[in-house]
Amino acid sequence: MTFMPQVLVVDDDPHIRQLLVFALEKAGLSAREAEDGEAALSAVAELAPDLVVLDINMPKLDGLEVCRRLRAKGDLPILFLSSRDDEIDRVLGIELGGDDYVVKPFSPREVVARVQAILRRARASKPAEPAAAALTHGRLTLDGDSWIARWSGVEVPLTVTEFGILKILMSGPSRVFSRDAIIDRLHGPGFAITDRTIDSHVRNLRGKFAALGGHDVVETRAGVGYRLGPCQGQPAPPTN
Repeated sequence: MTFMPQVLVVDDDPHIRQLLVFALEKAGLSAREAEDGEAALSAVAELAPDLVVLDINMPKLDGLEVCRRLRAKGDLPILFLSSRDDEIDRVLGIELGGDDYVVKPFSPREVVARVQAILRRARASKPAEPAAAALTHGRLTLDGDSWIARWSGVEVPLTVTEFGILKILMSGPSRVFSRDAIIDRLHGPGFAITDRTIDSHVRNLRGKFAALGGHDVVETRAGVGYRLGPCQGQPAPPTN
């Protein structure tokens, strides 16, 4: 599967974080972790995940406050975790914008199933778009309907954000896109994410294609941004 949604697991218990990360990755999802509410907000800004598994009771910044701040900026899907089956927590969590609620102790399989269900609903709720023809540039092909990227016919596993960046660059092959323009197209104007996050995603993109001989997929224009390269499989640039 080429399309790999990324899930951020936020809990102050390292055992729970590791357990859920393992279960999510075993199910074919990309998972990262944060140990408290403040770390969660930083991770969302850096990683732009597709869903957050969020513990309610945490030090520094509890899950409900984290949810308030995330909801003020967008509609990132959230699955709440709580050690109490408390109706007030449940109602408050859902009213704040939580997409689902799981009470501890829980089965990792249940959490994975709920995460997958939320992601399916999130994809289904997006406005339907007309079927788009596959985009091709040199040896690179993107199929927007199936979310599959190929280099010389070989599938390249990309995260949602990586695929989105490539799709943006391919929409204007001769255009240089600033980092801000890429962020706006990925998430909408005003989304809190740093320029360095885009740089990190581009670096990962380059590494994945370079492993297949694609060293010329994305070009950097110093002080401006990124543009699509020739995608002909040119040799790697010298390192000295």
